[in-house]
Amino acid sequence: MAKAYYKQKVSEVAHDFKTAVAKGLSSDQVQERTAQYGPNSLASQKKTSLLRRFVDQFKDFMIIVLIIAALLSGFVAKEWTDAAIIMIVVILNAVLGVFQETRSEEAISALKKMATPSARVRRNGVISEIPSTALVPGDVVLLEAGDVVPADMRLVKSESLKIEESALTGESVPVDKKSEQLPDEKVALADQVNMAFSNTNVTYGRGEGIVVATGMQTEVGKIATMINNADETDTPLKQNLNQLGKTLTIMILVVCAVVFVVGLITKRGTEPTNKLIIDMFLVAVSLAVAAIPEGLPAIVTIILALGTQTMAKHKAIVRKLPAVETLGATDIICSDKTGTLTQNKMTVEKLYYDGKFHQADEAIKAENPALLTMVLANDTKIEQGQKLLGDPTETALVQYALQQKIAVSDLLSDHHRVQEVPFDSERKLMSTVNQDGGQYFVAVKGAPDQLLKRVTEINLGGQVTAINEKQKQEILAANQEMGSKALRVLGLAYKLVKETYDKPTTENVEQDLIFAGLVGMIDPERPEAKKAIAEAHSAGITTVMITGDHQVTAQAIAERLGIIQPGQNKRVITGAELDELSDDYFEKHVGDYSVYARVSPEHKVRIVKAWQANGKIVAMTGDGVNDAPSLKQADIGIGMGITGTEVSKGASDMVLADDNFATIVEAVKQGRKVFSNIQKSILYLMSCNVGEVLTVFMMTMLGWDILAPVQLLWINLVTDTLPAIALGVEPVENGVMKRKPRGKKSNFFSGGVASSIIYQGILEGALVLGAYQLGLNVGPHVDNPAMQHGDALTMAFLTLGLIQLFHAFNSKYVHQSIFNKKTFANKWFNWAILISALVMSAVELPFMTRFFDVTELDAAQWLVVLGAGVLMILIVESVKFVQRRLGKR
Repeated sequence: MAKAYYKQKVSEVAHDFKTAVAKGLSSDQVQERTAQYGPNSLASQKKTSLLRRFVDQFKDFMIIVLIIAALLSGFVAKEWTDAAIIMIVVILNAVLGVFQETRSEEAISALKKMATPSARVRRNGVISEIPSTALVPGDVVLLEAGDVVPADMRLVKSESLKIEESALTGESVPVDKKSEQLPDEKVALADQVNMAFSNTNVTYGRGEGIVVATGMQTEVGKIATMINNADETDTPLKQNLNQLGKTLTIMILVVCAVVFVVGLITKRGTEPTNKLIIDMFLVAVSLAVAAIPEGLPAIVTIILALGTQTMAKHKAIVRKLPAVETLGATDIICSDKTGTLTQNKMTVEKLYYDGKFHQADEAIKAENPALLTMVLANDTKIEQGQKLLGDPTETALVQYALQQKIAVSDLLSDHHRVQEVPFDSERKLMSTVNQDGGQYFVAVKGAPDQLLKRVTEINLGGQVTAINEKQKQEILAANQEMGSKALRVLGLAYKLVKETYDKPTTENVEQDLIFAGLVGMIDPERPEAKKAIAEAHSAGITTVMITGDHQVTAQAIAERLGIIQPGQNKRVITGAELDELSDDYFEKHVGDYSVYARVSPEHKVRIVKAWQANGKIVAMTGDGVNDAPSLKQADIGIGMGITGTEVSKGASDMVLADDNFATIVEAVKQGRKVFSNIQKSILYLMSCNVGEVLTVFMMTMLGWDILAPVQLLWINLVTDTLPAIALGVEPVENGVMKRKPRGKKSNFFSGGVASSIIYQGILEGALVLGAYQLGLNVGPHVDNPAMQHGDALTMAFLTLGLIQLFHAFNSKYVHQSIFNKKTFANKWFNWAILISALVMSAVELPFMTRFFDVTELDAAQWLVVLGAGVLMILIVESVKFVQRRLGKR
């Protein structure tokens, strides 16, 4: 909205829009404004075509490298099978990517579906019902309980009007609306009590308002704009894979170039130059194909997909695959209070009667005047099955009575309402006159300070006596104590009269009352949320509460949940205070605040960005329309499946099917497991590839026989796929939730993985070269150098393939020993190793030896091959043992 209409008088707003409250707009004005402002609907974001989305998937650096490798493998090395496998992997990834990318469009379409279908409007002095899309600024709209507000409007009339705005502002209690202007210069959205906002719900009373904004100019429209314009953040996974692809390609191309040049020099004269150039080029290309882990994107995708299945079993539904891994890297969880950390259900927590406090679970009798008052001075409707309809504060009172085993329906029928004085926001009271045998029971509830002004007596344990000043001060102190704990407090009073009133008003009904008690309510925290926050804290994750609720309420809930802990230098800040801070200051001091109250959608996005500017990975949970932009801005947005709006679910990466904050902690655990398993797969693949590159490189440098392209590609095909995928389904390691978040700067090579790849790859290459050398001196063809060289090269080939399968066991743990009970717990891994070993050894079958250019080995030669594999395990385990000992020191 261009203007702060809440600051203007009704007459000024009517003048600005050239409308008359009594008559509304004329037909000519409506026609003119429809042409000027367009329909009262949300604009769509321009859709990307399916073909364009598919093509965009191939812009990833790693994917480009794989396509080049496939082309070289097919057209140069003539290995069409390998080329086909690579391209299948690439296309599968593209299809999965297109399938996942629908968040913005779903969020906008959900916003559109929320729009109310019709509105009652006054035009040309006549009230009529029109489609809400036909509303224009200046229209006079009539509201009543049950309506959805069709546009942003400045209220001109309010008769006990209450509007529930939690999806927009985070305010958990319906707001009492009034029509008077607000004098303050700057008022938070949740405090603009003379405004009604599009897509909020009228829960009580009636009112009228002048439309001041429609379509994309409404507060919901601004959110739609923010969703469209929100920056798409690259996930840590995507950044890591891109970095990995670039680093690998440069290293491999350099090594392959060296192998090609050195091979030409050392083998000059052994065969014709043209043939030598082609042979060495094929070796270089084969080495490049073998060294680039082309299966990595598919393996990562499979590991992530399996992670999503596990998380779905724990009620966490992942909408974007990389979200699984991102959640495991989370440093900060920014959580909306209402409905996420709390139950979004007002509940009676404490009462004050007979001069003392009582907990809600203490027994109370049906004849207690406090209970009788809260049930009778109440407009809640009870449907079949005890379903309660009405204002959340009032339904909380009836729910309390039902939990106390009170027959509320019988109570209401025995005390039939005959008269009432409805609630209004000026006197802050409501009263009912009810039959009670041969007399009438007058029940009054409302603001304690206003109620006490009308009280002359007090009921203490069934005895009614005149109230004195000391007792009034005790009541006010009790009210203050409950208020300081963020309880919403109502005063309860009554009196007995012999006849009904000719004309019930506050002057005759709400006078000479007997004080019955106070009742304190709150939107309570979820029982499991406190434990989940503590577990997140032990995992090094900071929980930040962001809410549209009041500062006192937010702080009290935060303290109860453990978000603010005793002695902790954390502060609560409001949206208005946040507006006063510069971006630079806020980014530097964002860690000082753990609770944000009275905030708008723009504030939420700003908070997320401030944490991200500090290099933190931010998860944002939420369930309201107001959460959608920040859900999209965050590294991972977490929507609520039950209470969440379709808008928030559409803007999120993951949806909690049970709305349980504790599910997030389980999802974090699964996310950490996924990252750890991807690291294991990379450690395995990369160390094996280093071993392959080193073997071919050293053979070339030393002028030895070189493994053939078909042998390199076969090893690549057999050992790279099944074991790497099987490592991806390793169970969660012990203590995974005791580690600190790895942070944004960490990558797949962090935590000792890089050094392990290097030394284990070198060790693998050294053992293969050692097996080759032994092969020259072991076996039945020692006296035949030509055949002995064939045996030695076969031993090197089989050692290079099988040693990788032995090494897969090492890769189960980066630092821990494999000699434990869980080593063979992963049945998929056991089968993967067995199948790969059989396929690798199949090259020794008589009909396969010619195809792979190998010889048949005897027992002694096989002993060397298998011995190298056992040595690989023993040496790596010894290094890990030393690392653990040094780490403890």
